[in-house]
Amino acid sequence: MRRLGRLAAGLATATVLVVTASGCVTVHGELEVVPGATEAEAAKALEDFTVAYNKADKAYDPALDADRVTGSLGAINQAGLVARQKISPGGNARHVPLELTDASYAIPKKAGWPRWFLADTDSNRDQDSGKQDTRWLLTFVRTGPDAPWKVSYLAVASSAEVPKFSKDADGWARPVPSEDTDATLATPPADLSTTYTDYLRDGAPDVFAPGTMTSGWREARKNTRRAGFSYQYVDQALDSGTFAPLGLTTEDGGALVFFSSRHFERQTAAKGLRPTVTKDVRALLTGEVKSTLTKERVSSQLVYVPRKGAGSAEATEGRVRVLNRLPGLVAAQGS
Repeated sequence: MRRLGRLAAGLATATVLVVTASGCVTVHGELEVVPGATEAEAAKALEDFTVAYNKADKAYDPALDADRVTGSLGAINQAGLVARQKISPGGNARHVPLELTDASYAIPKKAGWPRWFLADTDSNRDQDSGKQDTRWLLTFVRTGPDAPWKVSYLAVASSAEVPKFSKDADGWARPVPSEDTDATLATPPADLSTTYTDYLRDGAPDVFAPGTMTSGWREARKNTRRAGFSYQYVDQALDSGTFAPLGLTTEDGGALVFFSSRHFERQTAAKGLRPTVTKDVRALLTGEVKSTLTKERVSSQLVYVPRKGAGSAEATEGRVRVLNRLPGLVAAQGS
């Protein structure tokens, strides 16, 4: 396991910039607490992202939206486009333009830079009614007055899962403090990446509601079996720079929080066998797969964190609920 940990460190390739979730950062003496953007600016940022995303997806060219994505979405998007470009150098023959409509914006106030806001949108990737009707939630981050707005997190959730956000007297959203000094929430939002990766490894701290992305994932790992092969997993917190968590307080005293994590899966084959390498993995592979294959994924999570003391003794009450998880392969190594 120690050897796998060293390999995990060596595979960490994502470049990050210094961005904090909601702490005050002063640039050019800007100390005034102001809204992160106007609604017009937010709408233009959403339009610019959608145009760039569609160009990149149609051509399978990561350069075409590199200046519109960052953080976990950036790592996933860019690696995915690199892989698909190698597999289909002629571009995406099945490209269908992404449309994001019916947008509403939750814009928090803060001092200095970076600034950010949340766009709650309807996409053309779902059905417009019933259980398959979903919302696309995107967080936009801007690191300075001359920097472009970039999307750092993307999550898909049903309308019922998106809570109502708390607002100040002027109608602006309230950000979750970078440090929950008053301990008003069931789990500190700043620690979610570490809490989640510790839970996946050890089953503790047991603060997450049961589900496919928590207890179900742990069970799936335990029960992974293939004759002649062994599996190892390493989970790492990813919570600084552009991967910092972002959250907004909700009307019921809880919080909706986005956070990132990194996950490694190593498959080791017995003598005479070799791990299977799919075309997606091969496109991001370094080294030669002889007996081992290690996959690195970056993942973003959208969670609802209840206020401390909320709920009852039921299994899902008072626990952090993982509403969406978006993982993506970003690297692979063979040996």
